[in-house]
Amino acid sequence: MQHVKIPQERIGVLIGDGGETLRRIEHAAEVQLDVDSENGSVAIEQTGDPLLGMKAADIVEAIGRDQPPEDALTLLDDEMRMFEIIDVGRVARNDNDLRRKKGRLIGENGRTRELMEELTGATVVIYGSTMGVIGSPKEVDVVRKAAEMILDGAPHGTVYSFLERKRVEELKHQGLEYHEYNG
Repeated sequence: MQHVKIPQERIGVLIGDGGETLRRIEHAAEVQLDVDSENGSVAIEQTGDPLLGMKAADIVEAIGRDQPPEDALTLLDDEMRMFEIIDVGRVARNDNDLRRKKGRLIGENGRTRELMEELTGATVVIYGSTMGVIGSPKEVDVVRKAAEMILDGAPHGTVYSFLERKRVEELKHQGLEYHEYNG
């Protein structure tokens, strides 16, 4: 049995309308979820395939970190898909610094976060003092490196160039072409 704690304001999303999301997770991951609405604790008991069951904790945690349930459930699509949390709070000196760093990760009108998603294929969410990323190991690695560059104070243009360069490398690896974004 595994236990995951999520913020209380995310419990409703985990359960879904009439328990629909909860049932979808239980069915897809072959687990039984026991949600304690009082403290946000979720007990996860495997009822089927242990490999699917292990992903259930990541699905619950991803939803707790503001990932939409549909995106969190993609963790079951491929055994290599993963969820990683980047702790922005650990590199912030104080609350003002945390707000500034989160603002840099999000970018003007959400553009930096959107570009991370578009150029890597990962799903990126910033919630509380964390950044949650769902993707393949390569996608998550590129987003982590881009986030570290931003958190270390690199200019956004430098980070965008890094992301585009990594996108070109990945497409070349796949035998495809990349047409540069001019937005």
